[in-house]
Amino acid sequence: MTRSVILHQDATFLAQATAARLLMRLHELAQTQNRVDIVLTGGTVGIATLAEMSSSPLRMGVDWTVVHVWWGDERFVASDSPDRNEGQATEALLSQLPIPPGNIHRMASAKGDTTAETGAVAYANELSQAVPGEVTPFFDVLLLGMGPDGHVASLFPEHPTALTSGVVVAVHDSPKPPPTRISLTFDTINRARQVWVVAAGEEKAPAVARALARVDPVATPASAVRGTEKTLWLVDASAAADIVVPPTGQLT
Repeated sequence: MTRSVILHQDATFLAQATAARLLMRLHELAQTQNRVDIVLTGGTVGIATLAEMSSSPLRMGVDWTVVHVWWGDERFVASDSPDRNEGQATEALLSQLPIPPGNIHRMASAKGDTTAETGAVAYANELSQAVPGEVTPFFDVLLLGMGPDGHVASLFPEHPTALTSGVVVAVHDSPKPPPTRISLTFDTINRARQVWVVAAGEEKAPAVARALARVDPVATPASAVRGTEKTLWLVDASAAADIVVPPTGQLT
């Protein structure tokens, strides 16, 4: 597994470059696989990346019929709430793509007798059915945003669910509203072939530096995410401001 830090000049260029990178990766994968699984993220840069994908001519080269879309986490609110990552992703990109409806795997919303716990179990079951025989499903590319506190998905620093084992976890009392969420666990995230962490803005700089300096899943959850083949940190200049570069000049 390799880890690389790729620097972009600002948040706008970061979103554009990440969109192009993901579209090219999807195009390559769809040439050799009959199924491609990706995990999307919310957040400012995450949704901006999806919007850039929607306007890129590169999207025409992807065979979207083999692409399956998952989410790293979701806010447990009503299905029509503007807080839903899925709703934002649909508006920014998914509604414009010829993806079969069954290939879009949404996390549960708050309705009826559904709880965050039952929603987590349902998503874990759906994941297990996607790749029969696998204890934990894997993904081809898994996108993650990162908060200023170093959280990824809905795995927050010092939170009881940060080190929960299993596939999917219900999160209560999130320090960031809304308080109830559903999230993939570290066990599931780290089965992805490639994990891409996208971060922009000077407020993210301390957390980026901490995450790259040492692994501490409790204090800085972002430090503990790894792809089985590759981990990319895609950051803008402001978010990279506090990184201490080794004498070799390389970040590995």
